[in-house]
Amino acid sequence: MTRIVLVHGIAQQFKGAETLSADWYPALSDGVGLASGKRIAPSEVSMAFYGDLFRPAGHRGIGIPDLDATDIQGDIESELLWEWWKFTATRDPAVPRPDAPARLRTPNMVQRALDALSHSAFFAGLSERMLIFSARQVRSYFTDPGIRAAAQHRLVAQVTPETRVIVAHSLGTVVAYEALCAHPYWHDLTLVTLGSPLAVRNLIFDRLLPRPIHGNARWPAPVTRWTNIFDEGDAVCLVKTLAPRFGGRISDLSVHNGAAAHDVRPYLSARETGQAIAEALAPGPSGVHAEQG
Repeated sequence: MTRIVLVHGIAQQFKGAETLSADWYPALSDGVGLASGKRIAPSEVSMAFYGDLFRPAGHRGIGIPDLDATDIQGDIESELLWEWWKFTATRDPAVPRPDAPARLRTPNMVQRALDALSHSAFFAGLSERMLIFSARQVRSYFTDPGIRAAAQHRLVAQVTPETRVIVAHSLGTVVAYEALCAHPYWHDLTLVTLGSPLAVRNLIFDRLLPRPIHGNARWPAPVTRWTNIFDEGDAVCLVKTLAPRFGGRISDLSVHNGAAAHDVRPYLSARETGQAIAEALAPGPSGVHAEQG
């Protein structure tokens, strides 16, 4: 009985649905318990896993491929690194500020961005190749129709007539938003987005399907309530609030996740997240009707 569908973000390619569920479930239960005193049974929760779509094909190396500044492909990867650099430089004194007005168009500038990010507290522990590979997953989602469709299908396959709430993190909020827009005959769903980059212009917002019109995105028809939760120090959700672009019905709430600003677990264990989920599960009219035909 899947009442809660979870949707993960990037850099999960070597895990799986069960591994991630085991990681997310305790924090989700803590958040709901803190807010309402209720308990969520494991059987009520399922993970829409799509990380394997980004798993590299077999090669002689171990883990992700060796990548460096010369491997950056296209505007999305370079612009994403640039935006991460700008954001972290404003909040972390250990990160030098970009002193060139131009975007990252050369390997030298890309290398400077990677060097700067490697010294930031936010990206601590991430190697250059992991930073590049993370940016590449975002590019792949938006430029590879097969990956985009397959990721959304993984979510659609988890939604049942008992589903009441979709909880999505990071790139998963993009997957969830587009899948919900593509299934207008579902109804009475609550959407909870955590650390969402949905409102980041050019990189994310302007690439969404359906396309935003005059700077405004379409409201996903099945969603009756949408709570967006962010940490001010989260470099992935560069634009924190979604209501200005997606509609005033969104409740944008700020939380503090400590040093792990983008980590899904402190997002899930926050009272604000638990409250949004508990309200969605409270008795009342609900349910998802699958599309016919």
